[in-house]
Amino acid sequence: MNHNAPLPLTHLTGSRPRVLTLAQLREHGVTASDAAGRPWQQILPGVFLLHAGPATSEERLHAALLYAGRRGGEAMITGLAALALHRFASTPPLLALSHIDVLVPGTRRLRSTGDVRIVRSHAAPRPQEVTGLPVAPVARAVADAVAQLSDAGTVRRLLSEAVRGGHCEPAAVVRELTVARLLNRPHVVDAVESLLAEGRAMAEDRLYHLVRGYDLPEPVWNVDLRLPGGPHLGGVDAYWPEHSVAVEIDTRAPRQGEDEQWSECVRKRETLERLGVTVIHITPRKLCDWPEQQAAVVRTALTATGDREPAAYLVVLPR
Repeated sequence: MNHNAPLPLTHLTGSRPRVLTLAQLREHGVTASDAAGRPWQQILPGVFLLHAGPATSEERLHAALLYAGRRGGEAMITGLAALALHRFASTPPLLALSHIDVLVPGTRRLRSTGDVRIVRSHAAPRPQEVTGLPVAPVARAVADAVAQLSDAGTVRRLLSEAVRGGHCEPAAVVRELTVARLLNRPHVVDAVESLLAEGRAMAEDRLYHLVRGYDLPEPVWNVDLRLPGGPHLGGVDAYWPEHSVAVEIDTRAPRQGEDEQWSECVRKRETLERLGVTVIHITPRKLCDWPEQQAAVVRTALTATGDREPAAYLVVLPR
């Protein structure tokens, strides 16, 4: 939607939503003094509500975008308002929100005012269109909402609904919280731990359905691998002993560089592959969005057993 598009003067008070900037009014020959003489309200600097009553939720959103998008700047709804537009059940209704968060580029010289709270970003995401409005993707909107929340229960509910409702994967939420430097807050860390546990359980369930839904041989589930009388080699989510093929669900949040967890993951994979085990890493997103493709990857690895050197004998223990 183009929020700067002029409307014919005869349609000003009949337009929906009835919100225009002073610049738009001037294009129709309406000056600031003319606007002041009408039963209109300046609800934000340079933004007029073209009726005397309270603004509707839609008008508040449009007014916030008009204010933040003046002079051609980019802007999108984020935070709790964005999550309400994404139809989150755990957020208050739009009219109950005291602030509308608007995400703008970090270079914009713009301040929060009225019920508009400006959120700056040096790497703004691509907005999604929801009810005709530019809205931040769920993971980013969650991070911007969490930045303003101190109640642990509310934070946990938002993160859980983001994942359980199928809006995004846990890793995407954790990545945004990490970038926003929110993981130094104890109540956020606790919510993230619950989120990752829930995300892993969902991913494991999808892996069970993938194996059974695509008629793959039944593996042994959630096992530890060891050399006979030797060291612990690591746990895997599914293992086919007769084929020496292992599947591991990768629920790590993407990070810059190689952290300790990633280094340990690489060491385990290299060790198993030296012993002749084919290790397949599958992310929760791939299990959700491309199950047929992932089933084909596993089936190919299982059928390629005869073309490889026999793997070392490993002891398989329940995890």
